[in-house]
Amino acid sequence: MTDTADRAATGARGRTRRAILSAAATVLGQDRNAPLSAVARAADVGRSTLHRYFPDRDELVSATYEDSLAEIGRAMEEARLHEGPALEAVRRMIAAHIEVGDRVVFAFGDPALAQAHDTGEEADEPEEIVALFARGQEEGALDTNVEPEWFVHVMWALVFTGLDLVHTGRISRHDLVPRILRTFERGALVR
Repeated sequence: MTDTADRAATGARGRTRRAILSAAATVLGQDRNAPLSAVARAADVGRSTLHRYFPDRDELVSATYEDSLAEIGRAMEEARLHEGPALEAVRRMIAAHIEVGDRVVFAFGDPALAQAHDTGEEADEPEEIVALFARGQEEGALDTNVEPEWFVHVMWALVFTGLDLVHTGRISRHDLVPRILRTFERGALVR
């Protein structure tokens, strides 16, 4: 990155852009048809400011999708999926998905959004996540009577359900990770 690009990413423009993208993920993740004024309000900027950064809805959605994938990727890197026992890495991964929950819901909550941004790559579960669950089986921590992909789908179901319950106020975000881990582990661990 050039010095100018570094300043743009870290200066006031960068902070405003990040605030808009974060607000868009939150607002549009819960209501795909929400008006852009709701995004601007959530970002604490005026509509004219939002439109200076993103002239139309499609540009905002596209940028938010790409930014959400980058944030999810960053969270997965920080979860260090290849380090330590697989079960510990699974716990870190689930916590990381909850940390960027609004981004997960925005990017993966609407299949049409992913299709619109199709890169031509397979839409299977991320190999890294499948490999983590397979490693858990190889280590003897996870049930071997189901495929690793099964665990991936169960994890997504728990994450999306939990995030929805948080959004609707039925459980607190603070309680979400322990609740998901407890539910997952009671169903997935070798007995």
